[in-house]
Amino acid sequence: MCQVDEEYNGQLEHRVTPRVSKKCVKCKENAAVLIIRAGDAFCRGCFKEYFIHKFRAMLGKNRVIFPGEKVLLAVSGGPASSSMLSQVQEGLSRDAPKKLRFVPGIIYIDEGGASGQSMEERERAVAQLESVFRATNYHYHIVHLEQVLSLPSSVLEAGSSATEKPQTGSSYKAAVDQFIQTRKNQHPDLSVENAQSHLSSLSMQEVEHGGTSPITPEQTQALQRLFASVRTLTAKEDLLHTLRQHLILHTARTQGYTKVMMGDSCSRLAIKLLSNISLGRGASLATDTGFSDPRYGDVVIVRPMRDYSSKEIAYYNRMFDIPSVFIPGLDTKAQDKASIQHLTESFVTKLQTDFPSTVSTIYRIGTSERHTCGTVLRLSALG
Repeated sequence: MCQVDEEYNGQLEHRVTPRVSKKCVKCKENAAVLIIRAGDAFCRGCFKEYFIHKFRAMLGKNRVIFPGEKVLLAVSGGPASSSMLSQVQEGLSRDAPKKLRFVPGIIYIDEGGASGQSMEERERAVAQLESVFRATNYHYHIVHLEQVLSLPSSVLEAGSSATEKPQTGSSYKAAVDQFIQTRKNQHPDLSVENAQSHLSSLSMQEVEHGGTSPITPEQTQALQRLFASVRTLTAKEDLLHTLRQHLILHTARTQGYTKVMMGDSCSRLAIKLLSNISLGRGASLATDTGFSDPRYGDVVIVRPMRDYSSKEIAYYNRMFDIPSVFIPGLDTKAQDKASIQHLTESFVTKLQTDFPSTVSTIYRIGTSERHTCGTVLRLSALG
């Protein structure tokens, strides 16, 4: 029998397992509790500051959301959208150093009718999410996917953008000053600091909670027949995305929201980028994966979580107890899981395990508008 330790002692190189035993790279004092990337070790407090700052910096750098605007948060119950909701709560709290100045609302699309869930399972998931939404004191909307069958097809067409504000630095500052001055006129007893913090409690005082609209078994059956008529899982997931977008835009327009926040992370956008190229949608990569998507005119979609990896989001949710709800997707009960979207996700996830820069590389070369054409040509050649 070969005695490795006796015959080759000192000649074999032992693999060193990385340990979180060094100091935090930011404060240089506390012991690190997690490593995001090689060389990026954070303690608990510094990681929270880093996570919050990245969200604020993304909104502050782009200056798309103006003070007093109504912003609809699309929450699916997953880790990314739940973390986005937590960041908005943090930014609107009274203790925040630089408070956000928009009025938030929440929308959840119940897709159980398309994924084959029973009514009891759907009601259970909705009840769990409603408990989370009520704790925020924000206005929320529970919309069933069946309701899309009664909406006009013109919802996805670009609306009038006459109310859109120019996105320049001077106009943004003017909007901030006008917002504070308006608050002072409406509430003369408030100081400038209190006027800035008054918006944090605006949604709790001036709006009421939303609710659910009843659906009938006939509507559910019609939705199921629609998805049953689609043959491939790729087409079904594409149809589901279109219907979901249809409902979100309709709710935003009817309820007066001018911005919609999506919880797409960097990892999700990398998968979406490759999937869209495979589906022949390379021309729309800039709007599909960029920070803002103004293609609908009067409603602009923004993605403030686009710089976060799924690993960072998972760490944050676990460390700070951010609630999330697992809801089965369209491919959970499907016998054929070989959709382009699912295979792309599996490919990128496995490649990311062996090569940690995979997601960031795809994300960076694909989301830049000036590199979009070159990206399409290079990735199409690989396909």
